[in-house]
Amino acid sequence: MANRVLVFGATGGIGSEICRRLVAKGDRVFLCGRNSEKLTSLSAELDSPFGEFDISSDDSIKKAYDEASSHLGPLNGIVYAVGSVLLKPAHLTSVEEFSEVMTVNLTSAFSVLHHGVRALRDSGGSIVFFSSAAASIGLANHEAIAAAKGGIEAMVRSAAASYAARGVRINAIAPGLVETPLTARITSSEATRDYSQKLHPVGRLGTAADIASGALWLLSPEQSWVNGHTLHIDGGLSNLKG
Repeated sequence: MANRVLVFGATGGIGSEICRRLVAKGDRVFLCGRNSEKLTSLSAELDSPFGEFDISSDDSIKKAYDEASSHLGPLNGIVYAVGSVLLKPAHLTSVEEFSEVMTVNLTSAFSVLHHGVRALRDSGGSIVFFSSAAASIGLANHEAIAAAKGGIEAMVRSAAASYAARGVRINAIAPGLVETPLTARITSSEATRDYSQKLHPVGRLGTAADIASGALWLLSPEQSWVNGHTLHIDGGLSNLKG
């Protein structure tokens, strides 16, 4: 039976790869994003419905669920593939910058969780969030994003315990540095790219395909015994010393 999946951040580097792989295996997807041009293009490519929503608004997130259910029927999969990158030490990070990082990476993720468990609690399903290797290993200049992603991992564990009996599985993926449009400012510099590659024991940066394969694994009903888990797909960054 085909999964019915709502993907927030569908037009991002990782989000779009997840959507393509889901559709390729016969699942139905509702594309959620904020760039109407990219959404229209991806929708035409995948023959999938879409909607433009503001993830900083709880009302807008609720409307995304309503529209997704209207197009697909009852959902059994949700992906929150939205994030931001801010590499600054704490003393150079403004309160406004910190607030923005928390809104995009944690506060909006909680709204997605709030409405998501309501959508899945009768029929069950899987919710996948995104953390970061920075939540597990001390990386310089990652204070704000580490705080937000650490919150994601704690939220996932608690929510998984709350809703496990209803058949709702809630997990996260913690990538290392992945080559996407979001990280182009980092990876486009030869010096920074070389340094970043050396941080990862496998000797290369991640790709959207590396991460998407993990998301599909967590979304699959076959992984019914995987719950409250953060899957590290980071080239060994958080657990190995190169």
